[in-house]
Amino acid sequence: MSKHSQTLPKILLVDDDDSLLRLMTIRLEGEGYQVVSAQDGKEALKILNTQTFDAVLSDLRMPGLDGLSLFEEIMAQRKDIPVILMTAHGTIEDAVEATQRGVFGFLTKPIDHDNLRALLDRALSQSSGTQNSSWCQNIITRSLEMEQLLDQAYRVAQRDVSVLITGASGTGKELLANALHNASDRADKPFVAINCGALPENLLESELFGHTKGAFTGAVHEHQGLFREADGGTLFLDEIGDMPITLQVKLLRALQEQKIRPVGSSKQIPVNVRIISATHKDLAKEMANQNFREDLYYRLNVVNLSLPSLHERSEDIPLLARHLLQQSAERHGVKVSKFSDDAMQLLVTAPWPGNVRQLVNVVEQCVALTQTAVIPAHLVEQALSSSEQRWPTLTEARDAFEQSYLLKLLKMTDGNVTRAAELAGRNRTDMHKLMKKHDLQSSDFKQEAASA
Repeated sequence: MSKHSQTLPKILLVDDDDSLLRLMTIRLEGEGYQVVSAQDGKEALKILNTQTFDAVLSDLRMPGLDGLSLFEEIMAQRKDIPVILMTAHGTIEDAVEATQRGVFGFLTKPIDHDNLRALLDRALSQSSGTQNSSWCQNIITRSLEMEQLLDQAYRVAQRDVSVLITGASGTGKELLANALHNASDRADKPFVAINCGALPENLLESELFGHTKGAFTGAVHEHQGLFREADGGTLFLDEIGDMPITLQVKLLRALQEQKIRPVGSSKQIPVNVRIISATHKDLAKEMANQNFREDLYYRLNVVNLSLPSLHERSEDIPLLARHLLQQSAERHGVKVSKFSDDAMQLLVTAPWPGNVRQLVNVVEQCVALTQTAVIPAHLVEQALSSSEQRWPTLTEARDAFEQSYLLKLLKMTDGNVTRAAELAGRNRTDMHKLMKKHDLQSSDFKQEAASA
């Protein structure tokens, strides 16, 4: 399970002196720390590659990789672990050099235990490992990569900055956004989410900023919008890469001025929200193709958290499968206890293009179809093959329909954009934008008509 569910802070202790290692381990364990020890820098790095720690306490002078070199190696991989150095040959120059490089603290031997405790308390107060685990209780993991991401997420949550979560579809971007909100000072205020790719532009604008009564046909009541609904809390903009350019301009203005203007109103309303956005798209590519504004990108991407695919965290598959099985069995009132060994082997080795969302789907299917307490391999095989022809998301379905609709329209009008726009009930500018989005050229349809 995630180290965020543990109660004892975990320290890596590094020293080439055996007797000192034993003595300090006894003392620190007596103080309520979990201690893992290493006799040199190389051994410490090996341990750091397989386990997560809340702090590293290392001797400065060691044969081979010394304390400062070990610190540099740690910083190259994990900038978030506080490192405290100890030395029997402490000089002011050593301490100055170490702290200038970013070492958290410096102690001279013989170690004063009160000083060590105070320094560890300060170091651990900035590490997420000792915090209440409830903020990320819905994220099930034992993957080192996910642990490191959660460490980073916890610290980012404490600072009121915009966060962009990237990762493939189905990796759990909304789950992470919700965890960030729970770990922040805004946790007691609303968390409001919207999928920017699921609504047409005019409806999305109204959903975000609200509208006045009579602002457009069907606006029979005033609508406050999600910015005001999330006031004081967090607004999660999922699939931000699908937001139309004209709306991106309005969003940027709202973020810069911290004010919104409802559709149909001339009044600006102050809002106080934290923005977390997410996308499965490559926004650098979208900016190069002029589908996404660079200024908005930098406003949203103050910190980037990148979620690994399920294939990249395959050690989590048994953990997640068992958790989802228990949840599904309880929900459906089915007496099913586990996957057979062969079934679990199939789950662990599957490619999971749909990530955690696909795993949820497979487990649900297995629970629905099983007639035994132990789910057999053939059921998993069946569920895996049907889940690969997965049901599309609303955004994917809408895009597929839009492209098919435009193709028919342009064929019917022999590539005449004005006529196509009239039939679609849109203006020429909108029609050109839609054609650009789906990489359609009017000349292709004119040539097709001429050759026919």
